[in-house]
Amino acid sequence: MSSSFDRYLCFKVAQEEFAIPLLTVKQVIGMPEVTTVPQVPSYFLGIMNLRGQVISIIDLRLKLGIKTQEQGAEKSVIIIEMDSHSIGLVVDEVHSVLSAIAENLSPPPDLGRSPAGEYVSAVYRKDDKLILIIDILKILSVDDRATALRAVA
Repeated sequence: MSSSFDRYLCFKVAQEEFAIPLLTVKQVIGMPEVTTVPQVPSYFLGIMNLRGQVISIIDLRLKLGIKTQEQGAEKSVIIIEMDSHSIGLVVDEVHSVLSAIAENLSPPPDLGRSPAGEYVSAVYRKDDKLILIIDILKILSVDDRATALRAVA
């Protein structure tokens, strides 16, 4: 019997485990110097220069409605490719690549009014923990992507 595998990049925001499809990930970097941009939503931290390419940076803590972390803690930026443009997602820690077995994926539970409930596409059971799989197209709405493009224009 064969199992199909999907690969995900696993990371933490606060103490919560999340993952995104590995196919959308270009690279992971340390937190760069960010230039703020006026008149954008609070979760848009600004823009950065990555080898000559200007990239919008979004704080997933703020986007998911999670209390901000104390200053000084190390963060990582996951650079993803969307609509042929790169966007950076700030997370607390990137820790592994998951080869997910389809049988361990479940539909997301009703998360009520939590902002995360809108963006979670599945839950993965790994040993004794649950990993929330984020739908990149839902977490970065059409408006968010348009704002990201305007910020780098």
